[in-house]
Amino acid sequence: MKELEFIPRLTQSTDWATLIFLATFILLAVNKNVFSVRFSEYIKLIYSDKYIKIYRDTSNLKSWFTISMFIVQLISFSFIVHIILSTFSIIDFHSFLDFIKVFNFIAFFILAKYLIEKIIAVCFNLEDFAEHYNLLKVNYRTYLGLLLLPVSIVWFYYPVNSQYFAYGLIFIIIAINIGLYFVILKNYEKLILSNIFYFILYLCTLEIAPYLILFKWVDIYKS
Repeated sequence: MKELEFIPRLTQSTDWATLIFLATFILLAVNKNVFSVRFSEYIKLIYSDKYIKIYRDTSNLKSWFTISMFIVQLISFSFIVHIILSTFSIIDFHSFLDFIKVFNFIAFFILAKYLIEKIIAVCFNLEDFAEHYNLLKVNYRTYLGLLLLPVSIVWFYYPVNSQYFAYGLIFIIIAINIGLYFVILKNYEKLILSNIFYFILYLCTLEIAPYLILFKWVDIYKS
């Protein structure tokens, strides 16, 4: 008598990711239709700073368009980090709960940096410069998040379980961020040079140090 072969039931699902990606595209579609002119200028940010010049008022930092693109950035970054951590077997690739933890951590990390930066700006009476600088960073970082969104989608549904690939992507993201700083320095040299002490203090305490601590923590956790 032939023995029955039992096929294990697949209990892992990525439907939650599909819903999140769908909601993200709906959010982008709403922005494209509600803020059609602004969105079209924003898309050109990779080769033109016209958007920065038009929407340079610091009130844009709290506008619905900026906030919604920040949400897209959080989702995009969270998926990239989620996949990278799962590649190093730190978290479960299919776990929605782990994704939420990553999302919350990134959101807290960014908001905490923003609040600390506000405190430093108040202490040195540089609130106006800090607001303008933050607006620049948010615009370029949300744009980076938009560019990484298709990467996160492709990588999530067609995972490359290679640590070398993960390291390569980390290197590319770091290189892009460094490039963004050079763009900001080039286009807003006078503004930054007039507040060079604050800029150096910011780079050391809020850009370089936190990421070094994070990489060290991940390396310890991984080992």
